[in-house]
Amino acid sequence: MRHFLSLKDYEKSEILEILSLARDIKRDLKANKSTRPLAGKSLAMIFEKSSTRTRVSFEVGAAQLGMRPIFLSSRDIQLGRGEPMKDTARVISRMVDMVMIRTFAHSRLEEFAAYSSAPVINGLSDDFHPAQLMADYMTMRELGCGDRPIVAWVGDGNNMANSWLMLASKMGFELRVAAPKGYEIAQKWVELAKDFALKSGAKLYFYNDPIKAVQDANVVATDVWTSMGREEENEKRLKDFGGFGVTSELMSRADRKAILLHCLPAHRGEEITDEAFESHADSIFLEAENRLHAQKGVMVWLSDAQKRQS
Repeated sequence: MRHFLSLKDYEKSEILEILSLARDIKRDLKANKSTRPLAGKSLAMIFEKSSTRTRVSFEVGAAQLGMRPIFLSSRDIQLGRGEPMKDTARVISRMVDMVMIRTFAHSRLEEFAAYSSAPVINGLSDDFHPAQLMADYMTMRELGCGDRPIVAWVGDGNNMANSWLMLASKMGFELRVAAPKGYEIAQKWVELAKDFALKSGAKLYFYNDPIKAVQDANVVATDVWTSMGREEENEKRLKDFGGFGVTSELMSRADRKAILLHCLPAHRGEEITDEAFESHADSIFLEAENRLHAQKGVMVWLSDAQKRQS
């Protein structure tokens, strides 16, 4: 059973296969060609963390593929009343064809997947956000960033930074991570990525200075400084991340054709200025739209993989 929990579990060729599917699906949608390759199937969407883009993109995407999406919040199902994850997995996966989970601890996803008889997709966990990175990489390729771009990540060493690290180390491009001291990417993910980079030829650099990271970069990416579940740290983080906001001045250090990515929602005036955001709104909202198409590619690929294994 193939699941989609982290890009660390995927080979470069498989990531490219998913993106190829996503590109074709997007092309057909724009041409008003109705294709429903997953007609009659169902997708359970379990949300332990709230969301706008994840819910809309998976619900609409599933429907466009012919699936029936079923929204389940932890307030509405027995998970919210203490049922073990493994029991929920064994029940729900017998009733649906695919499951998407947006949760806190990545271990909860792994436990669900271990007991699930249906493919499981990570809609976000505290460790990884692979669905977002598929959309980001799709956007980079559409905007002509090339096969081996220089990408600068500016901000927290969070689940998004971890996911960029996995993508770069698998695809073989250069990633420069700039995070304040004390907020760097966990060493276990750095070491794992370095192992992948030996095969792919990726170049990975780590700084505490955003200017060094952004210099001549083709892509600059950032995210909020305070992720969901860490709101009590917000005041301290605002101080600790001083100087790490993406501004027009910082973007001027990048390649003149550089694109800016933000997974949204953006806290303007914190991790990004209003001016920098609006100057690069086209790439940011294309990135947001591509969540829909990239995730449809993931769902179709997982369904095809399940057919091949049966």
